[in-house]
Amino acid sequence: MDMFSLLLVVGIVLLALSGFFNFISWSFNAPAIIALALVWLVATYNRFITLRTHVREAWADIEVQLKRRYDLIPNLVETVKGYASHERETFDRVVQARSAAMQAQTLKEHAEKENVLTGALKSLFALAENYPQLRAVESFTELQRELTDTEDKIQSARRFYNGNVRDYNIAIQLFPMNVVATLFHFATQDFFELGGGEAAAREPVKVSFPKG
Repeated sequence: MDMFSLLLVVGIVLLALSGFFNFISWSFNAPAIIALALVWLVATYNRFITLRTHVREAWADIEVQLKRRYDLIPNLVETVKGYASHERETFDRVVQARSAAMQAQTLKEHAEKENVLTGALKSLFALAENYPQLRAVESFTELQRELTDTEDKIQSARRFYNGNVRDYNIAIQLFPMNVVATLFHFATQDFFELGGGEAAAREPVKVSFPKG
């Protein structure tokens, strides 16, 4: 039960215990109770709208970072291809994973495709480690830095989104707010979970070149 609902219920109970309603005719009590109920209904509805808006805004933040990631990948592939052009299978895997991730529609599809893309990128960076000359390529190291930064921002946005989903889902399930949720068809939202658990999700895509 949210704070407003709790205060409203407590207030009505205290008035009833004090005998306040005994001194007022039923012709006044009934409209007053209906008015209080309507005020609570509107406040609860608006609360759900606010929470749902927060969820949607949080997801929009994730989409911004995912797009930034997608935009970096072609340049990264082309840079590595310049030193390992014969590794076509690895490049094709990254390109295909990127395309699939960009076409994802549902939250579950996004999670699945992003996991595949992350795995493909890790394979690309593992391949890059076999070409020491890439260490001297400024464009590659800058792309690697930007991609790692983007990965960190994606995880931060994901945690923010999941926090908003948690608050929204809790509000929907609490009584008596769940009555309003059912009446106006507010539905719980899924979390944006990446495979491998939280520890794996926090691990950024990165490459570490051996010193030589």
